[in-house]
Amino acid sequence: MRLTPLRALAVILALSLPVGLLIAQEEPAPTPAEETPVPTEAPAPPAEQPAEPAPGGEEPEPTPAEEAAAPRDPLEIYADLNLFGEIFDRIRAEYVDPPDEQELIRAAIQGMLTSLDPHSGYLPPADYDDMREDTSGEFGGLGIEVTMEEGVIKVVSPIDDTPAAKAGIMANDFIVEIDGVQVQGQTLDDSVAKMRGPIGTSVKLTVVREGVDAPLTFELNRAVIAMRAVRWSMEGGEEEGTGDVAVLRLSRFSEQAFVGIEKALKDIYAARDGVAPKGIILDLRNNPGGLVDQSVYVADAFLKQGAVVLTRGRIPEESARYDAQPDALDAQIADVPLVVLINGGSASASEIVAGALQDHKRATLVGTRSFGKGSVQSIISLGPDGAMRLTTARYYTPNNRSIQALGITPDIEIKQVVPEEFQGRDEIIGEAGLAGHITIEGQEETSVGSSVYVPVEKSEDTQLQYAIRLIDGEETNEAFPPKAE
Repeated sequence: MRLTPLRALAVILALSLPVGLLIAQEEPAPTPAEETPVPTEAPAPPAEQPAEPAPGGEEPEPTPAEEAAAPRDPLEIYADLNLFGEIFDRIRAEYVDPPDEQELIRAAIQGMLTSLDPHSGYLPPADYDDMREDTSGEFGGLGIEVTMEEGVIKVVSPIDDTPAAKAGIMANDFIVEIDGVQVQGQTLDDSVAKMRGPIGTSVKLTVVREGVDAPLTFELNRAVIAMRAVRWSMEGGEEEGTGDVAVLRLSRFSEQAFVGIEKALKDIYAARDGVAPKGIILDLRNNPGGLVDQSVYVADAFLKQGAVVLTRGRIPEESARYDAQPDALDAQIADVPLVVLINGGSASASEIVAGALQDHKRATLVGTRSFGKGSVQSIISLGPDGAMRLTTARYYTPNNRSIQALGITPDIEIKQVVPEEFQGRDEIIGEAGLAGHITIEGQEETSVGSSVYVPVEKSEDTQLQYAIRLIDGEETNEAFPPKAE
């Protein structure tokens, strides 16, 4: 077999490329703390006895399982790489238009990774940068939460201690120009991208404010903005936003997740002069997940001891046990009843938290079945070429449950009242509905949908209102409060 210089280089790179777990997003595999015991794997089944020699002393034919487990001959692998090189050369030489060779190679890498499972993939440099910004929960910007209304940007709220808040931008202001360019006709994402940028650079906003005749102009310097991962309110009173039940809405597990939970609980106690709320509702609905270490920290906020999650991978470094530790925070809220809301959009890190709190009988889960993503992805940096997202482990709840393609079943199933226009379109099967998802031999998979619908108005939110009534004692269920075995 003759290798051209290009193909020979491809083979060398394929055999010598070093890989290392540098950062992890979505469901990363964080480094376990020192002296943390590694979970013991289930005992391996007894090795199969060698087959009896065939009559005449001939070796028996290998079984299909033995053929699949046997390592391939390196020459076969080189032949496959040579085939790739041949196809690559023919495309370069004969495709109707000159192709972008870098994009061809990246597409081949993407195809190789996505063939493994729905969550593995290649991240080009720009996507890798976006992913790191997303998981950090920080970016260079102005500090305003916005929405699109009638073709212009409406300010929902300025974030405290940010350039926008300090400059005097107010809720319900309308941003009509960014750096002299009209917002009309642009998408919300385009406008947000223009307001974000390198820290220290400036941007000019033209704002229309109700009751002010002339437009207002603000020139702001971009700063580090921490996206708010947690919002809280007190519910259960006669008016919305009042009452004795604390509702914590966690939108995703970025690096701001635990910090947000900790700050929210501190603010709740401060607002109540140190008096504990009657109960806490942790809303994880439609939370797509994020960083595993943040899921451990958030679960630890409500647990004083015990396992939070177990991970098991192909190599020992990917198998670990992560435990909760006693601290002042969980001691403060130890006697406060806890309800966790989940639905079909609660995935990954959300399921780690929900599963841990359910297994330890710390919380009652209310809502509908979760998504069912029970695998861990590690982000492996490729330097200037971006990164790869690779599934490296499965995770298990403290009671050794795998929820892969199955999800977590709530203790109390409560369905939303879905408006007619959304009926039939509000349910997803979840992980089990994804082509190529990882399967576990002998484990059942879900085959029916779970709703992801959550009303905008809290008064119409059936699941939230049920949880409030449960804590207030207006509803009773044997699953609340959970009873430790």
